Amino acid sequence: MSEFTTLPDLALRTLGGSVIAASDESFAERESLIRPGRPGFQAHTFGAKGQVYDGWETRRRREPGHEWALVRLGLPGVIRGVVIDTAWFRGNYPPHASVEATAVEGYPTAAELEAADWVEIVPKSDLKGDAEHFFDVTDERRHTHVRLNMFPDGGIARLRVHGDVRPDLTLYDGLGLDLAALANGGLVVGCSNEFYSSPNNVIAPGLARHQAEGWETARRRDDGNDWLLIRLAGPGVVKLAEIDTTNLLFNAPGSVSITGTADGVTWSGLLPRTRLQPDTPHRFRIDDAPVVTHVRVDVYPDGGLARVRLHGSLRES
Repeated sequence: MSEFTTLPDLALRTLGGSVIAASDESFAERESLIRPGRPGFQAHTFGAKGQVYDGWETRRRREPGHEWALVRLGLPGVIRGVVIDTAWFRGNYPPHASVEATAVEGYPTAAELEAADWVEIVPKSDLKGDAEHFFDVTDERRHTHVRLNMFPDGGIARLRVHGDVRPDLTLYDGLGLDLAALANGGLVVGCSNEFYSSPNNVIAPGLARHQAEGWETARRRDDGNDWLLIRLAGPGVVKLAEIDTTNLLFNAPGSVSITGTADGVTWSGLLPRTRLQPDTPHRFRIDDAPVVTHVRVDVYPDGGLARVRLHGSLRES
């Protein structure tokens, strides 16, 4: 395990990623590469094309060349590390792989991306069967797409592309936005407890389908309370806070408070301690808030949140 895996997976399907093209997917579909969760496997489950795999698997090449898959990152950003996982592929994994990246704005087709300037972020490297492979990336440029190359053919279960989100916020000039959203560059940078699930879940796109897609802490046995610290997309003024306890029927916090800071020293109250209900989206107006860069959400005494949205506008600090 590498430190970069604590950062968001920019390619993840649930964050908007897509495998837009592949050279071949004769045995198993390319879309599996960016599915959430660990790859599954059930022996002796054969379809018309052979054993069913939770991954991307190509035919056996009988001519020179190699296979590739083209991934549009759901969240553009600076890539800090890549994981290539060959889980369950034992006699049919590729012996080598590499990863390239490029930055193309707008909505290019796979054919249009062929003319892009690609840079190698993971050189051709050895792979093992049924194993996770971790590769640090040092390129500081912002990227929107990656290309996974396997040499010469075989199966790869998952591709993880971890990094710092770098969206184009000029789209929101003159408009409001969710300052906390992962898709807009927000990030949970501190948390008291993440026993059951990651705190970054609360700023992920969409709605939580079940408890595991939110943030849930262990049960506290002291007089303290749990909290998370969110770095906003940029300095801004929060005008509306959404605290969503959907799916948390018996483990929602009893109450919540919100504070903010622009310098890490002076903290201002945005929302006083306020009662919460289980399995409920709550929306609270915030008036006369100062410009802040970080927001702390305190829950009392413990429990879980499905989503946190902090709607407002970007401002100069």
